Amino acid sequence: MKTAIIYSCKYFEHKTGSGHPERPERLMSIMNGIREANLLKDDNIAVIEPRYASIEELQLVHDKGHIENVKLKCESGGGLIGDETLVSKESFEVARLAAGGAIEAAEMVISGKYNNAFALIRPPGHHAGFNYSLGFCIFNNVAIAAKYLIEKRGLNRVLILDIDAHHGNGTQEIFYNTSSVLYISLHEDPTDFPGTGFIWEVGVDEGKGYTVNIPLPHESGDPAYWKAFKTIVLPIIEHYKPQFIFISAGFDGYHRDKISDLSLSAYIYPKIFQAMLTSAHRLCHGRLVAILEGGYNLWFLRRIVAACVANMAGSHIMVKDKRPPLNVRAQKEADKIIKVIRKVQSRYWSL
Repeated sequence: MKTAIIYSCKYFEHKTGSGHPERPERLMSIMNGIREANLLKDDNIAVIEPRYASIEELQLVHDKGHIENVKLKCESGGGLIGDETLVSKESFEVARLAAGGAIEAAEMVISGKYNNAFALIRPPGHHAGFNYSLGFCIFNNVAIAAKYLIEKRGLNRVLILDIDAHHGNGTQEIFYNTSSVLYISLHEDPTDFPGTGFIWEVGVDEGKGYTVNIPLPHESGDPAYWKAFKTIVLPIIEHYKPQFIFISAGFDGYHRDKISDLSLSAYIYPKIFQAMLTSAHRLCHGRLVAILEGGYNLWFLRRIVAACVANMAGSHIMVKDKRPPLNVRAQKEADKIIKVIRKVQSRYWSL
């Protein structure tokens, strides 16, 4: 397995201020963990410098006015875009580099140079919609890369599996009316944030059935998460037969991450990655790209991303963790929700 890591120190230049969860130290910790695991000495792994996305490439999914607003805000010194997305003077160019990094990862894999790739980029992207930034996200990196493959490479069955703890409202919005992208999201109850990602949101028009939302109760834990993945996600992927797989790789579902409350252990993430690598190998010549989204516990990021990259390269790193106690009430509620989702999605997919 040949694995590309898309990465640049230039991603540190996006400044969000002291104490902000989405900070440069996230990538620093990840790369330190990869070095400590000796993965950069593996002949099957290469670090690739990203390129900048062009304005035309950003416009594959974003309104021209939104792009211009971000550019002007950064040129004026930065500040808030919308309610909570902080930018600095350098953020527009760094966000272009993040989108370009996602495209570069997709291009490395679709061209056959690498079997798979992990885009270690920031700022994250899945909350950014057609004409807005939200939730630490400026431009929607995974959506831009997916649209690039559709427009430039002629694909028409692209899967985006979103495992961030929060629903990717922007990704859903961008592809809500098309069948060329199947968007599947496992996330915590989205009532408080971002207010989208409920069971009945399944797409419209040509896209009806091509959005799959799996909102799980707080403190669902590994058993419920894996049950949802095994009984909903995997069968739908088998039915869809994607030509290319993206993972919106958020790691904030971890039980010691203060940004969410899914109560997942470290063991679930390599398990998910391995299952997706197996599906990619069987269904689309191994074509898989993971793109970094959330995840703010630096101790955890340092270890878990290295383990997932190792899986992608065909090796193994053991990550030890103490599983959080199971919430019986949340487990029962999750079982009910999974049954309802299966009933809703069985209208469109063979489950």
